[in-house]
Amino acid sequence: MEITRDIKYVGVNDHKIDLFEGQYEVPNGMAYNSYVILDEKVAVMDTVDYDFKAEWLNNVKTALGDRKPDFLVVHHMEPDHSSNIAEFVKEYPEIKIVSSQKAFDIMQNFFKDNFKDRQIVVGEGDKLNLGNHELTFLTAPMVHWPEVIVSFDSTDKVLFSADGFGKFGALDVDEDWACEARRYYFGIVGKYGMQVQKLLSKASSLDIQIICPLHGPVLKENLEYYLDLYNKWSSYTPEEEGILIAYTSVYGNTKKAVLELEKVLNEKGAKKVVVTDLARSDMAENVEDAFRYSKLVLATTTYNGEIFPFMREFIHELTERNYSNRKVAFIENGSWMPMAKKVMLKMLEDSKNLEYCENSVKILSSLSSENIEEINKLADELV
Repeated sequence: MEITRDIKYVGVNDHKIDLFEGQYEVPNGMAYNSYVILDEKVAVMDTVDYDFKAEWLNNVKTALGDRKPDFLVVHHMEPDHSSNIAEFVKEYPEIKIVSSQKAFDIMQNFFKDNFKDRQIVVGEGDKLNLGNHELTFLTAPMVHWPEVIVSFDSTDKVLFSADGFGKFGALDVDEDWACEARRYYFGIVGKYGMQVQKLLSKASSLDIQIICPLHGPVLKENLEYYLDLYNKWSSYTPEEEGILIAYTSVYGNTKKAVLELEKVLNEKGAKKVVVTDLARSDMAENVEDAFRYSKLVLATTTYNGEIFPFMREFIHELTERNYSNRKVAFIENGSWMPMAKKVMLKMLEDSKNLEYCENSVKILSSLSSENIEEINKLADELV
């Protein structure tokens, strides 16, 4: 695939994978992206997952024709992008490897070899001249590993963005970009919003016309849309006005309260209400929606003096990713000593800029007329 006249796509699609990073469901597979810049000197941009070594090397050879590469640029050392470095060195013994010092340190861990005799170490603002094309490197530590760099080709105005602007899904599948990019971002990069903000600030001075990520499609049009989403996500700003109701229910009584709240919210004109059963849904999608919408209702039972395990996991996933800048409400249930709200508040105590609703719902085993009144008051406050 041609990105520009001189830049070719040589990545692969993976439809064998079921769980990305051992935890994220990827029903539409994954893309491992790699690129070749053909100039007076030739640069290959990253490798791919080891299982696709043969296909990738064939793609590279097809793009090169009768030429040999001069440089392998390594933006990110996660194995889905770097595991074929040693194989590439075997295939092209004269190659020079361009990367950060930290990346070479990590190469030693993975390959027991840091390729000392072929290193070109780059840092902030360093350049690599290929002839007509010149790459400028920007450091991007903890987006989302410490060694990450990105590079900008000033000729074709292309940003090679490492895992930034990536998404789940192979490239031969047609699906909405934002949904799977949002799930990817908050699942994998979401903890590092401050670091992403720093990188976006650096990138704002560049005349970027094309973004080439290591996962997902090459972005060529409407870049303001993607940049705006990344700015919102990394600043923990709600993407849209809406209410996520996340619940667990043992015998159905907490669920009844949740469905009643959903009904009342819709009757009162709530713009968007999304309900999810944490025990029966994809946790990564639940996390995605919690960051997407402006308000969150947590509804669960007291369980062993604590809260139900799926709710505990959900809140942990949120706080681990710096959940902030939202309005939060609680529905708790307990037959003899309700503790759920107290436990949830404790779990959220280090989160920043959370506004808690004055109204809450406290169920004693099953819904009462008082609970219906509490639900109406909570709905008024949320709307």
